[in-house]
Amino acid sequence: MTTSAKIEWSRIPLIIQFTEQVKMTETYGFNGSQGKTSLEGQLFVPKDRPSQTVYLFMHPTSTLQLLPMPTALADAGLHVMCAGSRYAKNDSALIMEKVAFDLGAYVRYAREELGYRKVILVGWSGGGSLSLFYQAQAENPSITQTAAGDPYDLKGANLPQADGIIFIAAHLSRAETLTEWIDPSVLDELNPDRRDLELDINNPLCPNTPPYTADFVAKFRAAQRARNAKITAWALELLNDLKKRDDGEIERAFVTHRTMCDVRWYDKAIEPNGRKLNWCYLGDPRTVNVGPVGLGRFSTLRSWLSQWSLEYSNAKGPMNAAKIRNVPVLQIENEADDAVPASHNPIIHAALATRDKEMISIEGATHYYLGQPQQLAICIDAVIGWSRRKGLLD
Repeated sequence: MTTSAKIEWSRIPLIIQFTEQVKMTETYGFNGSQGKTSLEGQLFVPKDRPSQTVYLFMHPTSTLQLLPMPTALADAGLHVMCAGSRYAKNDSALIMEKVAFDLGAYVRYAREELGYRKVILVGWSGGGSLSLFYQAQAENPSITQTAAGDPYDLKGANLPQADGIIFIAAHLSRAETLTEWIDPSVLDELNPDRRDLELDINNPLCPNTPPYTADFVAKFRAAQRARNAKITAWALELLNDLKKRDDGEIERAFVTHRTMCDVRWYDKAIEPNGRKLNWCYLGDPRTVNVGPVGLGRFSTLRSWLSQWSLEYSNAKGPMNAAKIRNVPVLQIENEADDAVPASHNPIIHAALATRDKEMISIEGATHYYLGQPQQLAICIDAVIGWSRRKGLLD
């Protein structure tokens, strides 16, 4: 095992700033309001282990520097960068197109300021689809506006391509995953207590119970897609209305109730893997479904369209995977993942246009590897072995 002896390493704070004129400030405080965007991250540098390769972690909203995998890579002697977007720890106003630009700033900084020759994107969880979105725009730039139609030029941003992608414990995308988790029983977005009992699987009075029939699952999924589409249509209509008013109000915040509800969490026969029954990665689904940490709970109109809308989001995983041809991709599936459905990795693997793609599954591994040193060691060994075989690690 390469991870048997831990290497001493240091955390170095990173601050990247660039000038950017925006029509509207989206985040509270100094960031963005004075014509500058500020990004904060951390660089893990092993002692007496120089390298020309850095493993760059970025999630749209989470900060990853305390998670087991980045620190385990540093323990193994690898250089690691954990990159925070401009929306660190708050995705309520997040615009995916701007997050991709932020990731490009880190890639460029790693090469031009820190001197790394190889930059490998490690897309963990929600960072997986972000890595695919970024690389697709780096290889084939096409986006000149956000999902809401606001000008934002990734086509002219000259995003530097990564040298490889590791897609680990990662789902299809924020939009596609929310759609598979949103509670389809909600009938009134302003009154979440008005619900369709036949679809309300958290309600003990619901007539549909596990094991669910194929017909019920199909009805459930269709209702989830319909709810996403309904919110999207409302967001578009209100945005257009605000533009017509021309009274200074250009955005609106809102709450989306009950967004963590999936038949897979109660029926392990649906896309089976080693996950725990009656559980999701955030805890008891009945509590999480109504709690403040649920996906997409707080949002703005523009943010909904960019990161949560199944129809309008530019960051959907399979769509971007089909545009990636220039780099090798390693997919690591955690077989007992309680966040990423078992179907997601095969879908991404089939969609990837690059011929240089590999996928492995780690038996018993959960989403975070917490309390799983053996599974984590297998993951780190897989990353190192793949990197060396692809000529990405000196």
